[in-house]
Amino acid sequence: MSFQGRYEDHIRPEKLDKLSISIFLNNLQDTHGGVGANIAYSLALLGEQPVLVGSVGPDGLLYMEKLAHAGVNIAHVFESKLPTATFNVITDSDQNQVGGFYPGAMFDSDRLSLAPWKEQSPIVVVSPHDPKAMRRQVQECKEWGLRLCYDIGQQVSNLPGEEMAEGVETAEVLILNDYEMTVLSKKTGKSIKNIKATVPIVITTLGKDGSIIEGKAIPDSIQVGVAKPQQVADPTGAGDAFRSGFLYGLARDWPLKACAQLGAVCGTYAIETVGTQSHSFTPAEITARYESSFNESLPSQITKE
Repeated sequence: MSFQGRYEDHIRPEKLDKLSISIFLNNLQDTHGGVGANIAYSLALLGEQPVLVGSVGPDGLLYMEKLAHAGVNIAHVFESKLPTATFNVITDSDQNQVGGFYPGAMFDSDRLSLAPWKEQSPIVVVSPHDPKAMRRQVQECKEWGLRLCYDIGQQVSNLPGEEMAEGVETAEVLILNDYEMTVLSKKTGKSIKNIKATVPIVITTLGKDGSIIEGKAIPDSIQVGVAKPQQVADPTGAGDAFRSGFLYGLARDWPLKACAQLGAVCGTYAIETVGTQSHSFTPAEITARYESSFNESLPSQITKE
C-alpha cells in the first residue's frame, strides 16, 4: 500500500500520545514475501540453490510451489494449521514505511531445526521470524560450529537483549541498518564499537547512502555505494535482495566489497518493481549492471544451471 503524501505532513510530534490519522491510499497490492523467502528468491535468480526453513499455513502452499519453481528448496518448510504470516505496510512518497505484522504460522516453529546440516558447513541466515526459533537456531549454530549470518532486522525491537548478545557473539556476519544497530547496542548493553570488535563482519546498511563494512576481521572500514535503479517503484524488499547478493559472493570467498556491490545491484531490481519477489534478472543482465554501476568486473562469472 502507498500514498502520495508524506507521513511528516500527517503526524504531529506534540500529539504522539494521542495519535489518530487516516490516509487515502493510491495503491493497494497483495504480494508474496517473508524475509527468508525474499532472500532465497533472489539467491535462486543468481543460480544458487538456497534452502528455506520456515513454517506456512494451508493458504501458503501455492506460494511454496512458486518458490520451488523459481529454484528454492522448500523440503524443510513445515505446514502449519495456522494462517501464513502476513505483513501489511503503508509507504509514503519519501519511502518511509509503517507496517503491522500478524505472525500466524510463523509462531508454529517447534519443528524447525538446523540438525540436518550439523555435519555440513552451510551459511545459516537467521532472519526475522519466531523469536524462540531464532534463539534455538543461534544456539544450534554455536553448538555445531555453523557459519551464522545474524540478520535480525525489525525483530531487534522484540528480542531480549541477552538473546541478541548471544547472536552477536556467535555470528560471523551481522547485518543491520543504522537505526537497528543503535537499538541492538542499547538492548544488549554493548557499545557499537564493542559489537564491531566482536563480530568478524558487520554490515551497516545506510539506505540511499549505501553500506559500510566493518568488524573484527576488517582492518579498515569499507564504504560501498549504491547502484542506481532505472526507476523507483517500491523500496520494500531491497534490503533482502542486498543480502542475497552479498551472501552469493560470501559463499564464493569474493572480496567483501564486491559482495556488497553485488548486493547493491540486486537491490536495484527489487526497487524497480512493486513487491519483494516481482523482479527478475538473468546472469548476463546483472553482470552488465554491476559493471556499469561500479566500473569493474565481477570476481567470477555468474552462471545459472
